[in-house]
Amino acid sequence: MERKQMMLKRLLRSVMRSTECALHFPLVQLHTTKPGMQASQQDFEKAQDRLKLLKIDPGNEVKLKLYALFKQANQGPCNTPKPGMLDFVNKAKWDAWNSLGSLTQESARQQYVDLVSSLMPSEPSSHVKENSSDSKSVYETIEVSTKDNITKIVLNRPKLKNAISVKMYEEIITALEEAAKDDSVITVLTGSGDYYCSGNDLNNFANVSAGGIKEMAENGAKLLENFVNHFIDFPKPLIAVVNGPAVGISVTVLGLFDVVYSTDRATFHTPFSTLGQSPEGCSSYVFPKIMGLAKATEMLLFNKKLTAEEACSVGLVTEVFPDKTFQKEVWARLNNYANLPPNSLAISKQLLRSMEKEKLHEVNSQECECLKERWLSDECMNAVMSFLTKKSKL
Repeated sequence: MERKQMMLKRLLRSVMRSTECALHFPLVQLHTTKPGMQASQQDFEKAQDRLKLLKIDPGNEVKLKLYALFKQANQGPCNTPKPGMLDFVNKAKWDAWNSLGSLTQESARQQYVDLVSSLMPSEPSSHVKENSSDSKSVYETIEVSTKDNITKIVLNRPKLKNAISVKMYEEIITALEEAAKDDSVITVLTGSGDYYCSGNDLNNFANVSAGGIKEMAENGAKLLENFVNHFIDFPKPLIAVVNGPAVGISVTVLGLFDVVYSTDRATFHTPFSTLGQSPEGCSSYVFPKIMGLAKATEMLLFNKKLTAEEACSVGLVTEVFPDKTFQKEVWARLNNYANLPPNSLAISKQLLRSMEKEKLHEVNSQECECLKERWLSDECMNAVMSFLTKKSKL
């Protein structure tokens, strides 16, 4: 294993400038102090206090949803007798609570906090407003700006085709946490330059110490699970503006976005089996639901690269635009979306997504466990070395 590891490091250095690579391999220099987006009891209690300050009546449907989530968070699944047909108020409450089924108390607590947050005007976030250039003092690998009710997160490593470094993973997590709490209506993720994202940065893997593979795999799995969880739990409409080719993790998480707009020159590639690895980003569950099992198998098992038109035809992409007019047409549409009632959008998203959240978290956890095992296997190591040897000869 040590000999293979030293060979791998030499190969990595020889192809470090080649960044169109979806190496979903454990990440080094991991910092895991940031918690996942699961509401604590303290968050739950704060949400109850915040709700008392709400000045606008959110309507009966929302109040029933809040009641049901509150009961589920405190008592678990509905365990009281069904009220009589003429007891309209209590029957409506019972139906709302009972509709949550076996939703866990932790998930109910999180959804309650998310719903309250969507109803309340938030405090200004710490990142810049209306001036993306100032964001460089806060972020190194991304740019974040909020203007006209839109928070825009830009992957900003164009010379490396926006390859995702450990720092970028952490900064995207932070940016999503802030965007979830700011006063924007929608959040947009896009890339700088010609690429949307070329997958993982090979520099993530260049400084692994001898015998450090196991620790790197464990840390990488934790970071990846936390990263994907933030897309699963994001409370506002999340829109991907795919401005160029997308590889690996940048493709798999697209199934967790609410809308995906693409230029016609983009491609979508998830070469997992080429590298001896397995799907992530909940794609093993979401892709078959979106595009059907046969098409998902072609992409996730047999490494088929999709054109933008193909990705749209199978439902991964919402709409494709000509590259020459892509930015103009998409941003005109996004500006219209940003003027829609924010509470309505957030509540509607919760209704669309809430029933799947628990399942998505379960899938994410299982995928990361599988990847950790893959990363530690000889098969994966040999596949990565073979891939990098071919790259070094180009």
